Amino acid sequence: MSVQLVPASVEQLPLIRNLYQFYAYESSDWEQEDVELDGRFYVHEPHLALYWQRPDWSAQLILVDGFIAGFLLIERSEIPGVDALEFADLFILRKYRRQGIGRALVEQVILASQQPWVVSLYPQDPLAAPFWQAMLSELPFRSVQRLADGGEPELLTYLINPRPH
Repeated sequence: MSVQLVPASVEQLPLIRNLYQFYAYESSDWEQEDVELDGRFYVHEPHLALYWQRPDWSAQLILVDGFIAGFLLIERSEIPGVDALEFADLFILRKYRRQGIGRALVEQVILASQQPWVVSLYPQDPLAAPFWQAMLSELPFRSVQRLADGGEPELLTYLINPRPH
């Protein structure tokens, strides 16, 4: 199985927006989100556009054997006093889950980096919470620090320093 992370071009913004609908659907029960009058979940369009406008922000497509398997959104952390990139949103289509793709991406993006990263998650998220618990306990990070004030009190926020090269 070949896992690739490919930068999404601005022309692929509609593709990311469409995939985001699946992402929003999966979290709608515990986030208590409703669909809009057009039957779609709300997507904050100005925020989504920032992935192609701001430095250090990017939208990445996850490809498995050449097929679209999800997306990864990366941002510069906005937590005061924290200079790090943020593993903001990770979505993998159900067909591709439990195959080590998320772990491969964390290794490829965070462990291969020499800079700190922020990861935030909702503890009630039945997919993200166990995934990140496993990643934070199993992978050889140099340090993992829980941030008491990650900006949103309902989130668990971690500052991760990858292992030195």
